[in-house]
Amino acid sequence: MTAPTRPPLATLDAVLERLTYVNEETGYTVARVATERGSDLLTVVGALLGAQPGETLRLRGRWSSHPRYGRQFEVDSYTTVLPATIQGIQRYLGSGLVKGIGPVFAERIVAHFGLDTLRIIEEEPARLVEVPGLGPKRTAKITAAWEEQKAIKEVMVFLQGVGVSTSLAVRIYKQYGDASTDVVIKEPYRLAADVWGIGFKTADTIAQAVGIPHDSPQRVMAGLQYTLSEATDNGHCYLPEPDLIADATKILDVPADLVTRCLDDLVADEGVVRETLRAAGGQPVQAVYLVPFHRAEQSLANSLRRLLHDRADRLPHFGGVDWTKALTWLKARTGNDLAPEQEQAVRLALTSKVAVLTGGPGCGKSFTVRSIVELAAAKKAKVTLVAPTGRAAKRLSELTGHPAATVHRLLQLRPGGDASYDRDNPFDVDLLVVDEASMLDLILANKLVKAIPPGAHLLLVGDVDQLPSVGAGEVLRDLLAAPVIPRVRLTQVFRQAAQSGVVTNAHRINAGRPPILRGLPDFFLFACDDTDATAELTVDVACARIPAKFRLDPRRDVQVLTPMHRGPAGAGALNTLLQQRLTPHRENQPERRMGGRVFRVGDKVTQIRNNYDKGQAGIFNGTLGVVTALSAEEQTLTVLTDEDESIDYDFDELDELTHAYAMTIHRSQGSEYPAVVIPLTTSAWMMLQRNLLYTAVTRAKQLVVLVGSRRALAAAVRTVGAGRRHTALNHRLT
Repeated sequence: MTAPTRPPLATLDAVLERLTYVNEETGYTVARVATERGSDLLTVVGALLGAQPGETLRLRGRWSSHPRYGRQFEVDSYTTVLPATIQGIQRYLGSGLVKGIGPVFAERIVAHFGLDTLRIIEEEPARLVEVPGLGPKRTAKITAAWEEQKAIKEVMVFLQGVGVSTSLAVRIYKQYGDASTDVVIKEPYRLAADVWGIGFKTADTIAQAVGIPHDSPQRVMAGLQYTLSEATDNGHCYLPEPDLIADATKILDVPADLVTRCLDDLVADEGVVRETLRAAGGQPVQAVYLVPFHRAEQSLANSLRRLLHDRADRLPHFGGVDWTKALTWLKARTGNDLAPEQEQAVRLALTSKVAVLTGGPGCGKSFTVRSIVELAAAKKAKVTLVAPTGRAAKRLSELTGHPAATVHRLLQLRPGGDASYDRDNPFDVDLLVVDEASMLDLILANKLVKAIPPGAHLLLVGDVDQLPSVGAGEVLRDLLAAPVIPRVRLTQVFRQAAQSGVVTNAHRINAGRPPILRGLPDFFLFACDDTDATAELTVDVACARIPAKFRLDPRRDVQVLTPMHRGPAGAGALNTLLQQRLTPHRENQPERRMGGRVFRVGDKVTQIRNNYDKGQAGIFNGTLGVVTALSAEEQTLTVLTDEDESIDYDFDELDELTHAYAMTIHRSQGSEYPAVVIPLTTSAWMMLQRNLLYTAVTRAKQLVVLVGSRRALAAAVRTVGAGRRHTALNHRLT
């Protein structure tokens, strides 16, 4: 029996009308296109990532017949070409591909110049002022945008030949301009360091395409730095040298002795730092750091020691205060007695230069902080309150009655990430209180502590049993492990809090005991064993059942928190389903596609990288917001953040945003929501850990709904989190 022959290769010229499906991970796309030959739209499928509606495409591929969807064109490759018909030119210009031209001006320009339009923009752009309503300012803008598009297109043609997507090609061009092709050919590994969104693997693919040898020292050194960078993304500050060599050898697929030689060269070139440390059991370990993390860890330890041992004291009144009198005054002020543990914490914060306050939900951390602030303010002390996120800062301000800022705003970070405040220009503060300190990563903690003046007091408040920071380090845990740092742990759950099912079950989960699932008004399980059905049920609970029963707004008050990003019940898939329910596609409403995501006005979004160049003091990984405007003409999307700041994004910056109807539990740290819905499936087996579930449950103020498998829930409660991160802060402090 002969195998069926494949259809011959064919070429199809068409205008991309709309993208009906895009898989963000694979780039597989289903799209509808218009051709000159027929009035009906055709279906094309394949790798079209980067193509935008309105573009005229030359598609190479094969015709096929799908049993359900009928005749379609399977795309192997594509290039963009300029349209040649009046209708095509108008659609192309009006689609927002050229900044400064929207549908209205596109119609006017084409009505005036006809088929000559694109030649005029290319060769005689000054003539655009002939079009009614187009003044010199907009004409100049259109001309500049056209030139940039042309330059990017040239770079793109080259980059597509070496396997780079359109959106990354735009970033490469913005970074290097006309030198882009040169950098890509001669120094492809530079891309991983310089261009956000390009990691070592993409740079390695490009390097291979431009002929850099597999065992080139340039490649191996870049691979070592990439291995360390991956480790910092996983929370480690360093890697033990044997681990680094083993991991890099596996990633690079080269002999270990070559990796060892290149590591020695990298240390000699000061590309990384190697230091002998004492591990937990007293054994020496050869630690290898990326330079910024080594500097930050040393600097943070030195700053904390300096604060602890400084003879100056900016809260001198509390050295000899009559505590009975002070606490009586405090009770009259707040109307409540302090428990013995709370009283100990109040005294410690006001007499010790560095102190840590930890404890679970309902144990009175907030009231303790309020008491400390009241007493310090009564003595006219300069008190500053900060938290790592906008939501946490708002909550801290509400609880204490004092203004609170985010750490980033307090530091006034400048483009590039340097802080306006540091050791040479410290804050004017007597007492600095940092809430949600479990979220503080090494780099941010170092910037903050460095800027505290001699004699000032630092109080770090947080729940050490929650997940550690998204960034590298375990600052709160390391401080609690260092005997030199004074601390108080609150353990007593107050009566009012004990009546909450959320608080009760958070403590049960943290102790490794299963949560109570019957008879509570604020904690529920909807059991479901099938992963796909769990995803559908999660969406229904968040969008319909909770709003109906508890009168909560599904977008503002309900947050879906999931253990992982991928899979049917992961944040990626759930965001698509939740967006379809809460912000569906509407005809004549603007929207913009970026990879596998489509952005619409009203979307709940979150920032996924630190960008020091945006907003008043940068915008940071984890910042939440709502899309308030979208302009195809200006190619911008506007987000109102939860710090009430309006931020504009160019369309080619949209890979810095992702939808936040559902988010991973890691990304939810420091935020609180009236209601939290948590899908738990056995497909997330590797992520089912106690501190993950505990963190998710403690994000809820009023209501927790678990959706999914009882077996997955039992596994999460039973499984103690992964091992400690590789950090040496407590070693440096002691």
